[in-house]
Amino acid sequence: MDWKPNRHAVISIHRQITDRIKALIERGDWSTDMRIPPQRKLAEEFGVNRSTIQTALDELKADGYLEGRVGSGIYVTGNAWNLLMDQARPNWQRHIETGVHKPNYHTIQLINDYEQKDDIIRLGTGELSPDLLPARELEESLRSITLDARAIGYSSPQGSIKLREALSARLEKRGITVSSDNILIVSGALQALQLIAVGLLEEGATVFQEGPSYLNSVHPFQSAGMRMQAVNRAETLSSTIRSLKGQSLFYCVPTLNNPTGYSWTVEEKKSFYTLCRDARIPIIEDDVYQELQFGEGSPPLKAMDEAGHVLYLGSVSKTLSPGLRIGWIVAPTPVIKRLADIKMQTDYGSSAFSQEIVAHWMMSGRYDRHVERLRTRLQERAERMEKILLRQYQDIATWNRPSGGFYIWIRFHAPIVNKALFLKALQRKVLLNPGYIYDPGDAHHIRLSFAYASLDEMEIGLHQLRKIIEERRDAP
Repeated sequence: MDWKPNRHAVISIHRQITDRIKALIERGDWSTDMRIPPQRKLAEEFGVNRSTIQTALDELKADGYLEGRVGSGIYVTGNAWNLLMDQARPNWQRHIETGVHKPNYHTIQLINDYEQKDDIIRLGTGELSPDLLPARELEESLRSITLDARAIGYSSPQGSIKLREALSARLEKRGITVSSDNILIVSGALQALQLIAVGLLEEGATVFQEGPSYLNSVHPFQSAGMRMQAVNRAETLSSTIRSLKGQSLFYCVPTLNNPTGYSWTVEEKKSFYTLCRDARIPIIEDDVYQELQFGEGSPPLKAMDEAGHVLYLGSVSKTLSPGLRIGWIVAPTPVIKRLADIKMQTDYGSSAFSQEIVAHWMMSGRYDRHVERLRTRLQERAERMEKILLRQYQDIATWNRPSGGFYIWIRFHAPIVNKALFLKALQRKVLLNPGYIYDPGDAHHIRLSFAYASLDEMEIGLHQLRKIIEERRDAP
């Protein structure tokens, strides 16, 4: 050996020696079951005293690389090379477990996996069925779109000006008066929440939400270090804010709530807005289902906002196509500038092609015609699902007639909704969205969706669920 430890290095002499011996084993110079040189010879070759060699060898034996054999000497163990290979690999499990972003509930991970399988009846999916998506019309519309070379490059930080102006005109009809400068195009409403979490709140801030809440099934705020707190709107919030310290905001879905389907009355919206305004608690209004109300409905919270107190979120994912990945945030100019800067650091802008398509649909009238047809078809599906429920579930559950959107929030009289029920339904090829993914303590509810499963699948899936409930009830 011509190697000797560096006496001027920061690393200790015995540590340099153990690393050297490990390198000899890893390269194969010292092979499995090979007897290593005696301590006296190693001390001479490395230019150190025997006590230093003894310390290094004892450490290597304790770690499983070497073993002493009585009356024979010290040998390389049979597992030494594997130990070195394991040590060389990154400990990805540790990286995973210590990552900043919180993992989803196991049930939601299963939902995400099984939604991709063609043989599954999806009774809870918050997505439009393929036969409700205007695929052919979208294809035809591409022939009508003229693309400017600059329009399909990287978009401006706030997104396509053409789309923002189209949105400004649409929002005006809902009583929301904003300029294009107050709009940021995002890749869906979930990205809007992620931008708000990292761009507007300090770590440890409180995010109020109604219970049950869609926010419990995703973790944009929790992963950024925010504290979630469920409140019963004005009743609980008024008493909670007295002891509140630090930043806070309130996330809500006042129109066609996810998962309950409930819409606030005008009076509820006014009283809630006034309370939050007076307490200086900003509001995030998630309004992605606004255009899917079966009746006239009430105006958004944002239409009441004259002080820039409400951050307003919208999207075409629930109406035109989730694959386009286009949503928007309406907010005061400083907020928009801040979030646009973070978005540019994140993805350098939403799809330019998708923005051109959505702008064309909104400006040409195609979007309004499509949404009107979609509402009619969703109402037909809602009526069909409710007929099945009246026939099969009236004796064991209650629900409210849907007034729009995708969902029926069904409540069972008995606390039967748990992981075992979810897994049993999955075995029968029926995929559910159990209430506990929106409120961990909920054992009574299931979110049913009439937007995805076909009419025949609704019948089959709900029949299978009823059979499972009866089997579990009759089991010893």
